[in-house]
Amino acid sequence: MATRDYHDLLKPDVINTVSGLSLISRIVVEGFTSGLHRSKSVGPGMEFSQYRGYEPGDDLRLLDWKMLARSGRYYIKQSEVDSHVAVKFIVDASDSMAHEENGISKLEFARVMIACLSHLAQKQGDSVGLFALNEDDFVSIYPKADRKHFNRLLLELLKISTKGKWPQFSIASRKIHNRGEKELVFFLTDMYEDVSELSDFVKNLKTAHNEVVVIQIMTGAEMDFDYKKSVTFEDLETGTKVKVDVNKAKAGYLKALDNKIGQTKEQLLSQGVHYHLFRMDDDLGDALQLFLKERIRLV
Repeated sequence: MATRDYHDLLKPDVINTVSGLSLISRIVVEGFTSGLHRSKSVGPGMEFSQYRGYEPGDDLRLLDWKMLARSGRYYIKQSEVDSHVAVKFIVDASDSMAHEENGISKLEFARVMIACLSHLAQKQGDSVGLFALNEDDFVSIYPKADRKHFNRLLLELLKISTKGKWPQFSIASRKIHNRGEKELVFFLTDMYEDVSELSDFVKNLKTAHNEVVVIQIMTGAEMDFDYKKSVTFEDLETGTKVKVDVNKAKAGYLKALDNKIGQTKEQLLSQGVHYHLFRMDDDLGDALQLFLKERIRLV
C-alpha cells in the first residue's frame, strides 16, 4: 500500500484506537521506506562499519546472505548510524491543540505523527519516550526500545487530552532528559503562547548532548486564512470570541503570520533548536524524512 493511501484512515474512529494508530504507522513507514533508494544498512545511504550477530526481532532484510553462505552464521550489517539514540516526543496538550480541521484535532494529528515516527525509530533500534504537558497534567513514559513498550506508548498517546493553558513555570524540562546520553527531542505544538512560556520551555530543553526539534502543527485554513466571508474565532484557552470580516483581514493576517513564523524560527535557531512548520494537509512521509535527517545530525 502506497504512502498516500493512509489518508483514507485519518478518521477519529481509526486514529483513536491502538490498532488504528498501529495500522496507520505501519502503512506510512512501509510506504516511505519502500520508496527510498536504500542499501541494507540501518541508516539510508550509510557505509557499513561492522557486523554483529543476528538477534531475535532484527529485520530479516538486514541479514548478510553472503556471510551466511560462507560461515553458516547469521550476521547483521551494522552501519555507523546504528548507534543508540533516545528519541523523546513531547506533546503540547493545552486547549489550543483541540482546534480541528476536517474533523481531526491538532492533538489527534500529533498522535498520528508520533505513532509513525516511533514506529520508524523502533525499526532503527532506537528507544522511544513520550511526554505530554498542560496546566494540570504531566505524562511521562521514559524511553525503551522493545515492541511491548511501543504498544504502551500508543495506548498512552490515546489517553492524552487537552486542557487549559501551557504551564507558566514548568519544571518538566528538568525531568524529561537524561543529560548523559544522546537524545533526539521532538516538541509537537502549535506554538500558541500567552507570553513566552513555550519558547522558554524549549530553550531549557537544549543541552550539549541533544538535538531539539520543534514541530509547529498548523491547519491549512490557519495558514491560508481560507474561511468564508465572515467568521467568529474563539480562543480555546480563554474563551474570548472575535468576529472577523475575512476579506478585510486576510492580507494583514497572512503578513502577521509570516512575520511571527519567521521570528519563531530565527529565535529557536539562535538557541541551537531546529524548527519545522508542519501543515495538517502535508504528507506524513515528510515527517519521516525530517526524522532521519535530524537523527543523522545527532549521530
